[in-house]
Amino acid sequence: MKLDVNALRYLTKDDFRVLTAVEMGMRNHEIVPAELVDRIAGLKHGGTYKVLRNLLKNKLVHHDATKYDGYRLTYLGYDFLAIKTLVNRGVFASVGRQIGVGKESDIFEVATEDGTVLAMKLHRLGRTSFRAVKSKRDYLRHRRSFNWLYLSRLAALKEFAFMKALGDHGFPVPTAVDCNRHCVIMSLVQGYPLVQVKELQNPDDVFDTILGLIVRLAEHGLLHCDFNEFNIMIDDDEKITVIDFPQMVSVSHRNAQMFFDRDIECIYKFFNKRFNLKSEKNEEQEESDSDDEGNSRPSFLSVKKAAGSLDKELAASGFTRKEQVEMEKYIEEDAEGQHSSSDDDDDEEEEVADAVPIDSLKIDQDRSDVLDCNLASRNSGEPGTFSEEHGTSCSGENRLEGPPSGSNGDAKEPVDDSSSDDDNDEEEDAELTKKLNKERKKAIAAAHGRRRPVSSRNAYKDKGKGTMNSKIQRQACKW
Repeated sequence: MKLDVNALRYLTKDDFRVLTAVEMGMRNHEIVPAELVDRIAGLKHGGTYKVLRNLLKNKLVHHDATKYDGYRLTYLGYDFLAIKTLVNRGVFASVGRQIGVGKESDIFEVATEDGTVLAMKLHRLGRTSFRAVKSKRDYLRHRRSFNWLYLSRLAALKEFAFMKALGDHGFPVPTAVDCNRHCVIMSLVQGYPLVQVKELQNPDDVFDTILGLIVRLAEHGLLHCDFNEFNIMIDDDEKITVIDFPQMVSVSHRNAQMFFDRDIECIYKFFNKRFNLKSEKNEEQEESDSDDEGNSRPSFLSVKKAAGSLDKELAASGFTRKEQVEMEKYIEEDAEGQHSSSDDDDDEEEEVADAVPIDSLKIDQDRSDVLDCNLASRNSGEPGTFSEEHGTSCSGENRLEGPPSGSNGDAKEPVDDSSSDDDNDEEEDAELTKKLNKERKKAIAAAHGRRRPVSSRNAYKDKGKGTMNSKIQRQACKW
């Protein structure tokens, strides 16, 4: 779409207010309903609909009434919002001619108040010539749904971040000035695209410089992925400047070697075709395929990443996999340390656990002795104060003694077989443990009221002291 900024000077504050309202509504709507635009803009006396008609006349918004009456921003309206914001910041004061066009962006000249000329790049994803953005670029990452305006904004933010970081590390790139929405302001490069250059004074030096830039980028952890004659600017002194950075990825990307080899191959093909530059490695490649030839050409495996990690600083695409591996190693080391400490804790817990059953056995034995004494007193017909008179301890010999003569049960004749005595003792012990377990369960159930306290929905009503529910609960606690 052609950028005509003449209409920009005639737009009022209400126009930009309605444009911003449509932009805010497009966060959740593909087509923003007119009622929602009116509510967000907040203009009085129905002024929103009048402003929408004016914006529609200037092609700043698009009207769609297939399902409902709604509007969406066009690229021209998005351009006006970005330009208005940057002008208010004082980044530039005027917009000039168009100096470049590509499948993803348009480039214009802008000037500041003191006359300095800058370059303004407007990203325009979604053109008919390049609609496979979802498969060719990684702007979406984990997102599924997308909008072309939103994708353009992501591409601009990414390019601005890469350009600024590379400029700070001394790479020959334009100077990043500012960024807003899908618009990036940078310094104007005084040169020509390499594709337009027919002759070079020192093609060998330019060739080596370009290959050195590719290797140097890889050493810093980044790959350009579109390093060709269209994205290389050269001036009259044959100085190289690299442009176009949204598609850069990390060297840890799963296809990093393929991207690196493709960039190298593009440079080799162009210089061989345009300048007939056949180096020793090219001649060897034509004559025979030898190992020495492979060593002379830059290889991805021979690149040593020792100059820094820009991919980590900029969160370049593909770095997440490496980050995940490092995090897993860190987690494993922590897990091993915690496991060693937990082993010591487990040893201490085992010692405590070993001590607890001993005490419980002693208590159970005491309680079994008391119950045995009580049972003996019941069988003998004596009063229940038998345990109080004789104490709580009864020896096993008293248990084995026969009942007294006045007892109701018949006396058993002693058996000389020792094995039968052992079996009887085991059966008696088993019966005693069963009885003890039953008594214990009954005592626990009586202590807890045979029910766990359950908080009801109307628990807040039971807070008062005079309610019937609170009286019942207090009575239950007494029981």
